[in-house]
Amino acid sequence: MRHEPRQDSRGILDPGRLLRRVDFRRRLPAPALRPYVEHYWLVDWALTEPFDQRVVPHPAVNVVFQAPPDGPETAEIAGVDTGLFTVTLHGVGRVTGVQFRPGGFRPFWRRSVAELTGQRRPLPAGPAPTGPFAAGPVCPGTDDDRCRQVDDLLNAWAPEPDPFSAEATALVEEIRADRSILRVDDFARRHAVSTRRLQRLFLDHVGVGPKWVIRRYRLQEAIEQAAAGPLDWARVAADLGYADQAHLVREFTAVTGVSPAAYARSLVPSDGG
Repeated sequence: MRHEPRQDSRGILDPGRLLRRVDFRRRLPAPALRPYVEHYWLVDWALTEPFDQRVVPHPAVNVVFQAPPDGPETAEIAGVDTGLFTVTLHGVGRVTGVQFRPGGFRPFWRRSVAELTGQRRPLPAGPAPTGPFAAGPVCPGTDDDRCRQVDDLLNAWAPEPDPFSAEATALVEEIRADRSILRVDDFARRHAVSTRRLQRLFLDHVGVGPKWVIRRYRLQEAIEQAAAGPLDWARVAADLGYADQAHLVREFTAVTGVSPAAYARSLVPSDGG
């Protein structure tokens, strides 16, 4: 099990610009929560003008606590977002977020997480299984204070270990790490399961199907490669399992809103930062 949070920027469009504008960092949860939680993510900002950030989301549920400067803290569950997530930050604010591992929210939610896909819902109060125990504000204090408060809240939610959730988590992690995984039927045969069982497992515990997970991780790799400099996009498309370069360009553009070449050009600093 990892002892440090991931350091990559996979899924974050123009991560350099993000880090120039806000204070973004990740922290690991308490050890007992690590089978379920990828990391906590903390963001603080003090901006003189609005800042737009775009993210190509992971196949993961997030729980997000936000403290605006002029109102009470809010908390919501964000299901897997199948599109492009865009947020506009302004003024002064703080967010404390929990990114669950794919499959990791099911032991807390205790029913199919597919019902959350594409949705953002207020975090319910009250004892599990309807929701976590009521907690005080999560965003004030030091990073240690914020993480400790979230640890306490999630532990109070009393997740129930589920072998099927653990299986789903391991399968998604394999897809993320192994870029040779390109087809669902090949992946099912590798694990001696039917494609139908794999689809049911992913929908119930991850919230999206295995084909979507494969395509999303390969697209995130294409986004990372676009930032690396001039590329042979026909070769990249073949490496990532696309039928041809045109298919890669269409999917990249459909999700991010710009072509790979335009995205790469947009990363050139234009503000002196």
